[in-house]
Amino acid sequence: MAAAEDELQRPRLPELFETSKQFLEEVEVAMEPTGSWVVQDKVLKGLDLLEKAAKMLSQLDLFSPNEDLEEIASTDLKYLLVPAFQGALAMKQVNPSKRLDHLQWAREHFVNYLAQCHRCHVAKFELPQTKSNSAEHNTAPSSTASSNLFVRTSQRQTKIGKYRQRKEVERRLSALKSTVETGQADDEHVRAYYLLQLQRWVSISLEEVESIDQEIKILRERAFSKETSPSPASRQDRPPLKPFILARDLAQAKVFGTGYPSLATVTVDDWYEQHRKYGVLPDQGIAKMASEQEDREQKEEEDDEKTVHRARDWDDWKDTHPKGSGNRQNMG
Repeated sequence: MAAAEDELQRPRLPELFETSKQFLEEVEVAMEPTGSWVVQDKVLKGLDLLEKAAKMLSQLDLFSPNEDLEEIASTDLKYLLVPAFQGALAMKQVNPSKRLDHLQWAREHFVNYLAQCHRCHVAKFELPQTKSNSAEHNTAPSSTASSNLFVRTSQRQTKIGKYRQRKEVERRLSALKSTVETGQADDEHVRAYYLLQLQRWVSISLEEVESIDQEIKILRERAFSKETSPSPASRQDRPPLKPFILARDLAQAKVFGTGYPSLATVTVDDWYEQHRKYGVLPDQGIAKMASEQEDREQKEEEDDEKTVHRARDWDDWKDTHPKGSGNRQNMG
């Protein structure tokens, strides 16, 4: 009797699906920050409901691996979306220390959804690369610049085409939504509506997998750089200098040394040699710059003196030669 009551109180599959779907929609349009308690509470509740729905689908064996799309009832098509919803909510988790785990878990569920849709021929698309295929692809030799340009252009055109298809699907979904959700649509329209939902989430899942792969790569590179970066102690190539008393010469060093036996004494020459050895002297280029500046000033002074001499010679010539007594060969 108690078991029967528990069975009646347990939420049914439609309730689990619709409630978790509502949580996902509320999270996607929430005005609060994603890391807020309000949003994260809905994320965790939605994931818990979806986990229960996934277990129930497995127990009911609702979708057979060899089952074609036409063999699935129209009202059951929506349950194919469960792994996609799980991946979407997992991406909303914000714990930095577990980010890599959340990304890998979300990717697994997106790929499971895509594989299921691929088997059922929901849409035409290529499944994301597995880890082994991705590694082989990364080790392939680099292509020429012209082929890279062709690939980038082709990828851009593909993305534009997918974007337009997705917008068209969303437009058609909007036209069918009110009729289906109010229960006024016939089986044909219900089936068309959920097929469009499946196609929309195929596009979303493909984009999310691509984004996840990029973020995982960044996180792993960041972790690797932290592991290989030198520690603060290893960065100190120069040993710290001990305290000392600076003396002008060896004789003065001996005098100070007898007065302060606990402190080392060095002459100016020794001090200079130590600092030169460790490269901590002021830039030697300063002396060179001063020398160049002195040469430049001397040259300017010589040029000024020559200019004065030329001016004086010109004045003396004008005093002894009246105006117009210069070149007269073209005059009659």
